[in-house]
Amino acid sequence: MRLYALARNRFRSGVAALATVLLTVALGLAAAGPARALDYGSLQLDQATSVGIHNTYDNSSYPYLADALDSGATLIELDAWVNPFTHQWDVSHSDPLGSSNNCNYAPVPADLYTGNTSQDLDSCLGDIATWLSVHPDANPIMVKLELKDGFDATIGMGPAELDSYVAAHIGSYVYKPVDLLTKSDGTQYANLDTAAKADNWPTRQQLQGKVIIEAIPGTFEQANPFDHLWTDTEYADYLSGLESAGQIANAEIFPSVLGAQTGDPRTRYAAAIQPWFVVFDGDAATYVADGNTEWYNANHYLVVATDAENVSPALSDTAPSLSDAQARVALLAADSVSFVSTDWSNPPGDGVLSEVLPRG
Repeated sequence: MRLYALARNRFRSGVAALATVLLTVALGLAAAGPARALDYGSLQLDQATSVGIHNTYDNSSYPYLADALDSGATLIELDAWVNPFTHQWDVSHSDPLGSSNNCNYAPVPADLYTGNTSQDLDSCLGDIATWLSVHPDANPIMVKLELKDGFDATIGMGPAELDSYVAAHIGSYVYKPVDLLTKSDGTQYANLDTAAKADNWPTRQQLQGKVIIEAIPGTFEQANPFDHLWTDTEYADYLSGLESAGQIANAEIFPSVLGAQTGDPRTRYAAAIQPWFVVFDGDAATYVADGNTEWYNANHYLVVATDAENVSPALSDTAPSLSDAQARVALLAADSVSFVSTDWSNPPGDGVLSEVLPRG
């Protein structure tokens, strides 16, 4: 009997000790999890690096745009064309008069994964808004608009009309230029450059469930010998004019400087509009090799780097190993990239698209 009691007591003591250890570990993990999330959430937008998908609208990669958002991607790219007949922006890679994409018309969450795709830009933006309505804690998302053939203000499809288009379909979820300009006391910085250099960006936690939209000149626009006013210049001119008129709150988009280079690439623009560029978009390999990445980071500018797989040594365009993909994202984070653009929609995409790393 005494032996039984002794064994029983030792058993109970062992169970109690094990329970104590397990509880300690559980509490430690519980504390570690939120702390890590809080650390990344407390980073300002310009202090972090995240990952997204090039040509996200391509339905060969994702059946629906919502599928891409589900993957954790924090950069969504949409290629848009001016349609002179419908006065809508079509979304496709190469069709200037029609849409070919994975956007459907989803006014309610139940419609996100059903129905006809190949809709206009309004549906693409609406799909993102609907998805965000049920994912309020989502990481901030960069929506990259490549305006393939630029604006055409002569037919009512200029910067002001695009702003109205954006405002109507996703406006309540947009982090706007005026938000960066506005100080905590309600006054405003003179321009976006001054605001960025003052590091007036919000934290990622404050931007949960929000998007920031950049616009770049399109490939067709750049090749068009008759187009002498590209998207970047036209929208920056428009921004400057809005500020002068006291209407900067109408702007929904950040114009982006396309092409990485050593030194300040904004010198290609007129002096009056240079301070309205704080987003830069270019080839990842150039950013890594140009020796100038700290300039972007030190001034708190946002950098979108494309073709991450082509940085030497080149990786598979679609399916590198998970360890290689993670190492590439870490390299670009160290080189001051804010948003890494990849074509890794297949595995290991599911292992890297949701990554968030400290920048620099």
